[in-house]
Amino acid sequence: MVVSAVSERGDNSPGPTAAGVDPLGDPFLRTRFAVPVPPATFLRRERLAEHLDQALATPLTMVNGGAGAGKTLLVADWAAQLDQPVAWFTADAADPAPGVFWAYLLEALRACGAHGIRGVGCPAEAGMVDHGLLARLAAQLNGRDRPVTVVLDEYDRVTDPEIADQLAFVLHHAGQGVHLVLVTRTEPTLPLHRYRADGTLTEIRDAELAFTPEEAAALLELHGLRLGDGAARALVERTRGWAAGLRLCALAAQQSSDPETYLKEFEAGQSTIADFLLAEVLKRQPAPTQDLLLRVSVLDRFCPDLANALAGRRDAGPVLAELHRANAFVEDLGHSWYRLHPLFAEILAAHLRVRFPHLEPELHRRAAEWLRHTGPLPETLAHGAAAGDWRFTARTLVDDLAIGQFFTGLRSGDLGELFSRMPPGTTGPDADLVRAARELSDGDLGHARPHLEHARRDLGRAGSDRAAARLGLALLDTLAARLTGSPGRAEHAARTARELRQDIPDHLLAKHPELAALTQTHLGAARLWAGRFEDARAALSAAAAGSDGATALPREESLTQLALIDYLTGWPTRAERGVLAALTDADRFSLAGATGSGLGHAVLAAVAVDRDELGEAQALLDRATAPQPVPRDPVTAAGLLIARARLQLARGEVRAALETGESSVPADVPSPWAEAHSALVVSAAHLAEGRPETAVKALEDVVGRDAACTVAAARAHLAAGDPGTALDLLDALPPGRRSGPAVTVRALLVRAEATVRQGDHTTARRLAARALLEARNERLLRPFRETGPWLRRLLDPDAFPRLPARPGPRSGTVPEAGRPSALVVDRLSGRERDVLQRLALMMTTEEIAADLFVSVNTVKTHLKSVYRKLGVNRRNEAVHRARELRLL
Repeated sequence: MVVSAVSERGDNSPGPTAAGVDPLGDPFLRTRFAVPVPPATFLRRERLAEHLDQALATPLTMVNGGAGAGKTLLVADWAAQLDQPVAWFTADAADPAPGVFWAYLLEALRACGAHGIRGVGCPAEAGMVDHGLLARLAAQLNGRDRPVTVVLDEYDRVTDPEIADQLAFVLHHAGQGVHLVLVTRTEPTLPLHRYRADGTLTEIRDAELAFTPEEAAALLELHGLRLGDGAARALVERTRGWAAGLRLCALAAQQSSDPETYLKEFEAGQSTIADFLLAEVLKRQPAPTQDLLLRVSVLDRFCPDLANALAGRRDAGPVLAELHRANAFVEDLGHSWYRLHPLFAEILAAHLRVRFPHLEPELHRRAAEWLRHTGPLPETLAHGAAAGDWRFTARTLVDDLAIGQFFTGLRSGDLGELFSRMPPGTTGPDADLVRAARELSDGDLGHARPHLEHARRDLGRAGSDRAAARLGLALLDTLAARLTGSPGRAEHAARTARELRQDIPDHLLAKHPELAALTQTHLGAARLWAGRFEDARAALSAAAAGSDGATALPREESLTQLALIDYLTGWPTRAERGVLAALTDADRFSLAGATGSGLGHAVLAAVAVDRDELGEAQALLDRATAPQPVPRDPVTAAGLLIARARLQLARGEVRAALETGESSVPADVPSPWAEAHSALVVSAAHLAEGRPETAVKALEDVVGRDAACTVAAARAHLAAGDPGTALDLLDALPPGRRSGPAVTVRALLVRAEATVRQGDHTTARRLAARALLEARNERLLRPFRETGPWLRRLLDPDAFPRLPARPGPRSGTVPEAGRPSALVVDRLSGRERDVLQRLALMMTTEEIAADLFVSVNTVKTHLKSVYRKLGVNRRNEAVHRARELRLL
């Protein structure tokens, strides 16, 4: 039998999805997890039930038949007899995106009590699912003691080929832990040929689903109808054993005074089942009921109150309940919600258009009005659009404070597609706000600006009752200011947003935490561009404080911008940790490759250059410069230029670095740190080509504004033969630890070289030793590669066994010393190396096990061995140690 929605351990703690909310922010529709209950007139056909029992020996079963073939009820009746967990999930064409599909499937598994699924996680973005989540799911299923049967009903509604690939992956790696049953009208895009070749697929198709004459006679008997063998055989031949056709015939015949004659007339005199049954079944209902059925045919699902709103009546509840009891193709979804049988709904909708050609838009309008107050926002918007009432649809989105969802990945694609159909003639501030949001989400600031101005003008005339619209405008203004590099305008827009929030009901603000997170992210980016690092930290930290899927994208952006601040102030390891935290969080919510990742990978690339990991830096820079889903703001553009220029300098591509360093980022207001780091690159390029005086001149305007520039100027003066000025500049640096190791290491090396030139080798050695100690923790190598041969002559390599150097030192750099014994490397087995490589990819133990086709315990054994051989105790220590040994 089907188990209840309590976990096998009795654990009723909430899962990773906040309060049962899907990636779109809507509550899960529990009716989609309910195993349908066959009606009293359902005929259990033992031959099909036995075939399904035999199918338990194969991992995949496909029940493939046309509409009304009896697939769902067949599988539901069979599933109710099983003595193992059954996860039932009915797909819906309204949520074809991978994130929504997997969120519902995971919730179905949790609802059936599948052990351990709560720890797998849940997608946060509607349009994508991370591979790691799928690997965790497969690993959890593979480790089960008892298999779980997963039924995907109406799988033909799942049209995204990416979902099919993901499903095939999970099914393959779940092993014997899952038995998948697909109930579908069409051939799924899974690699069925492989399953057929391996004998791991059981198929039940239309021919087998078709009723035999004996079964048709038994079905009619359940409806109180008795036919002779000849009449039953003729009916089966006419309907080709189609289950829905037989049921519709039985229902219609029940209303006839001569059922057998009625069925014979049907068998002989009608051209199509649909046309005949539409007339016979519908007209047998009372006129008010016919009208009710026609009107609700525009709805995917409905409750009595919604049906009453469309039909202008008050008694829809008992009418719908009676239609369901009579098996008149009104299906009970539970909790007083119903839906029409899809085929019946299509027939009724077509008949509605013929009978009342102008009524359909009005019905959609009524549905939208009713749903606006009680239903999910996506359904409200869909009906508003279907009604052609775009002013209502746009205002509903804006008044619900959902304008920010254009930028969070939750339903940006769906909203963009929906409002792409809005006619150009639709006017009003709400329409302009929606158009501006669409343009900004697509990166078109130029086309967004006129819409923002039109909305601002119209709202200025609207009085004070449009706080939600004004708040949406303030959010878009903050984003526009960020993208144009206008810190002052961003401050004004963010201040306006804070004031407007006082006029918005608390429950509405709580429903949309992304608004505040997005505003703080944009404000923080604008402050960062202005060089106000501490103020930027305050705003970005506030945006990064969220924890749910709605704020995942602004959180990732904020974390990467905080990491950039750390890098700019000389803290590379802290910057690296910040970016990795952002990417880990994005991975947790299946947002890999999201908006902040371009800047994040640029920061990681710059850190890799400081560590002289130039190959890795190039790979990270390639990822950072990949196409982004939103426009790059000046902060991101400048971060990319810095990383690219630093890498070019490290590779000796001086001309290219000089050209990159002299590039400017378009912005309304120049950025002090962008100018400073541009001057740094230009100065270093001139210094590399033997022009110290020109290098000094390149830094004249930024010396004293930025510690790194001051150190670079001191180095340039030193190269120009002026150690006194170099030391004066270093002495002028502010005391304390405001500048991080990347700055202090270079300052110590410049001071050490200047001291050498003054003849004080003892002090120089002490300064160089301090630089080595500072660099060791940060794994900084580039500052030592930038020094001349004086450092090698100054230091005794044997006295500094932990000198941070790479194999194959270049001429003029410190020699490699203290390289760990190769014996440690040789003791790692091939499988241990495999585990280590996946550890560096931040894969969990379960993901590694699934990827290597081994058990979790085997992976844990390998990890213990790796830790012992590398002399570490933790994962991150193992990865760092392996990189030092050149294993990664």
